[in-house]
Amino acid sequence: MKISYECGPCFLRQAREAMDLSTDDEMLKMEIMEEIFQFLSKNFKEDTNSNSTGSAMHNIIKRKTGCTDPYHQEKIEGNEIALKYLPEVKRILEDDGSLENYVKIAIIGNILDFGAFTLDDDIESVIKESLGKDLVVKDIVEFENSLKTHDKVLYLVDNTGEIVFDKLLLSKIKEYDLDITIAVKSEPILNDACMPEALDAGLDEFGNLVEIGCGTVGYVDSEISDEFREIFNSHKFIISKGMGNYEGLTEIDLSDKDIYFLLCAKCNTISRDIGVNLHDMLLFKK
Repeated sequence: MKISYECGPCFLRQAREAMDLSTDDEMLKMEIMEEIFQFLSKNFKEDTNSNSTGSAMHNIIKRKTGCTDPYHQEKIEGNEIALKYLPEVKRILEDDGSLENYVKIAIIGNILDFGAFTLDDDIESVIKESLGKDLVVKDIVEFENSLKTHDKVLYLVDNTGEIVFDKLLLSKIKEYDLDITIAVKSEPILNDACMPEALDAGLDEFGNLVEIGCGTVGYVDSEISDEFREIFNSHKFIISKGMGNYEGLTEIDLSDKDIYFLLCAKCNTISRDIGVNLHDMLLFKK
């Protein structure tokens, strides 16, 4: 997916947040922001890929501050909070264990920023309200057909916290007797799940955990390792979580694959690109 004008202020918001988490040195922050302005002035163009540009910006911050994982604490807290709500979510699914509800739960995980919630917040109400909403794009029939016809699937995860809810969909997928490969980032980027967070959440109970070979915002084809490219190419059935993976995967030829995107359209650029409204929940085959 290509950038829009609205990506500019979003990049700068992310830059400020990452810098504040990385260092208290105000002069260093000024120096970094100057470099980011220079980088964006050269690379913020109409035909630029959105998530590769964001990845490069975050790498500037990590290199200049020496902080390789600015969101380390937020990731830990995100998983911890999500795990505390897992029993409540399971009880909700006991009332309606349809495949669609499991998909909705995985997408709700993408909606909620667990690091921003506390145990005093009424997350259960948010979950129930979201479960009551329809998927705006709902390729459930095609999705279940793919679950029935393929013998293996590659599951690209997104954020910490969210991956705890992914466990529920992964458990449902296992009922279809597929071999599951779960892909995480090799290096920290934002609050995306890396191997330590995935193991902490227990994702290894549901499939083979692999790393993509880089730490990028979502999937950036030019950055993945040769080992992961072999894994990616060997899978015809792929489940992609979140906006970052959508941004990157729509840049490459996927005509030989059954690929499904599960996400909430949380920004206007994504919404326009897909053709839906802001905050719509989507399961669609590309």
